[in-house]
Amino acid sequence: MSTFKAVYATQQDGKTQVSLEQLDRASLPAGDVLVRVHYSDLNYKDGLAVTGRPGVIRKFPMIAGIDLAGVVEESASADWKPGDEVVITGFGLSETVWGGYAELARVDANWLVRLPRGLTLKQSMAIGTAGFTAMQCVVELERQGLTPDSSKEVLVTGAAGGVGSIAVAVLAKLGYRVVASTGRAQLGDYLRSLGASEILDRNTLITPAKRPLDSERWAGAVDSVGGDTLAAIVRALVANGSVAACGVAGGASLNTTVFPFILRGVKLLGVNSVYVSQSDRMLIWERLTRDLPLSLLDSMTQEAPLEAVFDLGEKIISGAVRGRTVIKVS
Repeated sequence: MSTFKAVYATQQDGKTQVSLEQLDRASLPAGDVLVRVHYSDLNYKDGLAVTGRPGVIRKFPMIAGIDLAGVVEESASADWKPGDEVVITGFGLSETVWGGYAELARVDANWLVRLPRGLTLKQSMAIGTAGFTAMQCVVELERQGLTPDSSKEVLVTGAAGGVGSIAVAVLAKLGYRVVASTGRAQLGDYLRSLGASEILDRNTLITPAKRPLDSERWAGAVDSVGGDTLAAIVRALVANGSVAACGVAGGASLNTTVFPFILRGVKLLGVNSVYVSQSDRMLIWERLTRDLPLSLLDSMTQEAPLEAVFDLGEKIISGAVRGRTVIKVS
């Protein structure tokens, strides 16, 4: 193809414009491998990018979409050949590097991961950055000593979203007693179907602190919300417990004291899925294929065309998207 369809962002006089465009193939950036993109997905970052909000795109012009899955069309790398099925999550796509909301992507060969065995291209994007981040959080909690035999529960916040849904499903499969925190009580049955043993209203979780430490309840937590939610988790972690923090949907400020850290030895684990060592990247994908029930993944996944990302972007920012949304690109 001499042209390709893409969600294209430009900026003029400080104003960002994002639209669906036909671009010339010659406009693709330099790279070792040309990928025909079949699927991308919808993440909170994508919502910010396609609605023109700040916080994601740092270089213009930009093609949005932080993930992609497709088939190698051309390769100057000995590691990849035409016909290989590949996945990319992270590495600055949609931030400083043209991303996955395009029918073609030319990329660095070192960013590619071979499609994990047992997954389809569509399922890999049903996982995408959200699922990769969820599994990364679980791995980091395990590295700090979290095991399923704890007498205490594990909390997942923003549980009906992409990261939360997959975290609930993985942790339940591993044998943890999972409490799912959400602001959408109507999705309680959905979260129980993923393995949550209890649904906790997010407003109950973030009741104003009366003291710097609450009763020890959480053996660990996966938090994609931040703000007051993260502060409440820190106050209620067990001694030497950990929370893996990976999002700021509820705010970027953390209003807490040092007492949970110095009196209980709790740990705040920052999780960044954009730049991950290749060894950890392969480990996380292997764990996903093993510990994420694909039937649950399919049940939480919806598919939408590329043209729908603008409307879906507004919805995910407002918290109106459940589970995972795969974007069919070509």
